[in-house]
Amino acid sequence: MNINKGYIVAGLLIAFMLFVGIAAYADAWDHTTELTFNEPIQIPGRVLPAGSYLFRIANPGTSRNIVQVFNADGTVLYATLQTVSAERPESTGETAVTLAEVSGGPEALLKWFYPGSLTGNEFLYPRQKEKELAQDKVEDVIVREQTSTNSETSAVGN
Repeated sequence: MNINKGYIVAGLLIAFMLFVGIAAYADAWDHTTELTFNEPIQIPGRVLPAGSYLFRIANPGTSRNIVQVFNADGTVLYATLQTVSAERPESTGETAVTLAEVSGGPEALLKWFYPGSLTGNEFLYPRQKEKELAQDKVEDVIVREQTSTNSETSAVGN
């Protein structure tokens, strides 16, 4: 059987292009976002000091409801958090978060929306904490992009 070398080269070229295309969208697929907080921020189970953190979907292929929080360079995992889907009426080209002002403590991160998405992630707090947060003032914040490398970088001013 005689195989045309042109078909082999074309097949390899197509396979390479598909591989490069998938790699190029990796950050958008897992919604990796760098958020910088100017003050400490509460997430379920802990308080993060002021600083920069990577938020990403842990298993985008199977579940979009597990969010991981890493240090800014992605080398230290601070939390793996259960979330539920949150909807918003219109998307923005920027990252959006919902914060609750907590009396006597740092603000709590309630929701996180990736740029351009109508569906985001609402963080699940223990029932007692959810009751407390429901009584606090809630604020939606559109965070501006500072830099754009491999991930969306945003600053949240408290």
